[in-house]
Amino acid sequence: MELKLSEFEAVIFDMDGILIDSEPMWKIAMETVFSELGCKLAKSDFQKTVGLRIDEVISHWNQDQNLGIEDIKLVENDIINRMIELVSNDPNPLKGVYAMLTFLKSKPMKIGLATSSPNRLLEAVLNGLKISQYFDVVHSAEFETYGKPHPAVYLKTAKQLSVHPNKCLVIEDSLNGVISGMAAKMKVVCIPEKTHLKEPRLSVADYMFEDMALMLQFIQPGY
Repeated sequence: MELKLSEFEAVIFDMDGILIDSEPMWKIAMETVFSELGCKLAKSDFQKTVGLRIDEVISHWNQDQNLGIEDIKLVENDIINRMIELVSNDPNPLKGVYAMLTFLKSKPMKIGLATSSPNRLLEAVLNGLKISQYFDVVHSAEFETYGKPHPAVYLKTAKQLSVHPNKCLVIEDSLNGVISGMAAKMKVVCIPEKTHLKEPRLSVADYMFEDMALMLQFIQPGY
């Protein structure tokens, strides 16, 4: 599955499950906070809402479990505070991240980040992994009317990079993220997050790799 990176002008990364092994942390943080609200959701339940903005996740479970949450923002802040604590204590980059970022930075290629996570968590991850310098643009769906699977966060990132969407390559791990990138008319690499249940619909992505280190091996020689 040779990847012709020379066909693109920008690579846009998702964050959770792509740059950092944060999906298990999300499940811990959400299970803890929802438990404090009297809701006994298990970590496996949260696979249903992977890739959504955290406010959308809370709204989903609020309705699904009839929790009666009136202040979504308060619950969101509790979860994000817990996430920042977990990320700061153990910033764990996924396999091949540093090698890929270093490789792309050495090429005439713009690098973006488009995440569903709130901006303050985005900053915590960049600081924890010490990778801020690699990105030309970082953007959170927190600032968009709609989160993934809507394409807004990717379209805005491409605009800020001054690159046409069809010249952008997206790297995603979730179905909502893959749909978001494809809806933005971008080519999409899917690197499925290991803790998710197997999702056959991820095969709609243009490329599929086990990890970023393997993806790097399949980039066409000579770039």
